[in-house]
Amino acid sequence: MSSLSINNLSVQVEGKNILKSISLEVPAGETHVLMGPNGSGKSTLSNVLLGNSQYEVTSGTIKIGDTDITEMSVDERAGAGLFLAFQHPESIPGVSVTNFLRQAMAKRKNLDDFSVLEVRLAVMDWASKLGMDTQFIDRYLNEGFSGGEKKRNEVLQMALLEPEVTILDEIDSGLDIDAVAAVGEGLKIIREQNPSMALLCITHYQRILDYMKVDRVHILVDGVIVKSGGPELAEEIENEGFDTLKESAAS
Repeated sequence: MSSLSINNLSVQVEGKNILKSISLEVPAGETHVLMGPNGSGKSTLSNVLLGNSQYEVTSGTIKIGDTDITEMSVDERAGAGLFLAFQHPESIPGVSVTNFLRQAMAKRKNLDDFSVLEVRLAVMDWASKLGMDTQFIDRYLNEGFSGGEKKRNEVLQMALLEPEVTILDEIDSGLDIDAVAAVGEGLKIIREQNPSMALLCITHYQRILDYMKVDRVHILVDGVIVKSGGPELAEEIENEGFDTLKESAAS
């Protein structure tokens, strides 16, 4: 059981300060939500958590449990138990879903290799639980996938890798109501199977939160967490928007 701990994290991009001494802790087993207007720094935070080298950490630390991952590579972070579901999942021509998952599962479980059969059986088991068509596993990763298929594929990866900490980077972005429902139901199933996982959901909207038991909500404005509260804070933002919080952050 591991928590996600972000301590006094400041980040620059091309010399510009984007995140300013952010501190945030998501204990094991809890679901926290990060919301904010466009340009608030949400995408920067997800990139920094992933380990994108284009973002410069000028101060602070990121930990999974007692492990400091601030300077780790993307692969090392995955091995430590971090999983990030992308807002815009990349297509990888020539790499099948099966082979991608085979390598990812071996890295996560610190094994030299997984057999194709092991992966296929695991995928078929979870695809059945998530109500997904198993034929896609022989296709190239995300190539020709619809937006909903890409996001459901991210959910499947999350299920198979059994992460200690999961970051959902606007997983509901660009999805219609039915696709949000499919992704949301999948997340509910995974949470039941992995109750100790620490989950941080980054989103603009409240609708995906209908499928989660949210413990805390944090509002990011201009690179600073300006307010934290219970799940009712997400409903407040849904009804009233960010304008009041923008004004308080600027004053």
